[in-house]
Amino acid sequence: MKIRLLILFTLVFISCKKELKEESKKVQNNESKTLALRETGVKNIDTIEISKKHKTNKIQCDLDGDNLNEIVEIVRSKKNGKSGLRIIFGSGNRNDYFGMGNNILEQGFDEIDWAGIFKKAPKNEIYWNNVNEDGEILSEEEIKAVDKIKLLNDGIYMHAEESCGGGIIYLKNGKYEWIQQE
Repeated sequence: MKIRLLILFTLVFISCKKELKEESKKVQNNESKTLALRETGVKNIDTIEISKKHKTNKIQCDLDGDNLNEIVEIVRSKKNGKSGLRIIFGSGNRNDYFGMGNNILEQGFDEIDWAGIFKKAPKNEIYWNNVNEDGEILSEEEIKAVDKIKLLNDGIYMHAEESCGGGIIYLKNGKYEWIQQE
């Protein structure tokens, strides 16, 4: 009788352990799906690859000031062939995407193939929009002191290599901003 009870107890224990493993897998799969959906506004994240067109396609900088470097990559959508940025936050809690067919910060472009220069814009440096509403380039003397921006954290500097034009993307109060440069 004791042997039968021992066998029955063992079978119940094994059965319960198997159910716990299966439940754990379901929870992990659901968490992964939720995380992938939360991380991006880009549909079909699996259709993105690192851009091979750009000499420099990856930089590190601290955009949010938490002393953890974010990884910023130039990526390309396999779906439409357009490039953009993927920002992987150092905390591991967030990924942001720009471009790849979606308007970048209301600047009138939806990809960044033009960006021949891609580097960190260091914090504590002073920048300003140097193009007016008519598209004319302004000198530093024409910029009012109140219009100059001192970056509290690092930013992302992108510029066309052989022609004029580019800018800096930075975080201000949790929102991305753009500084037009030439």
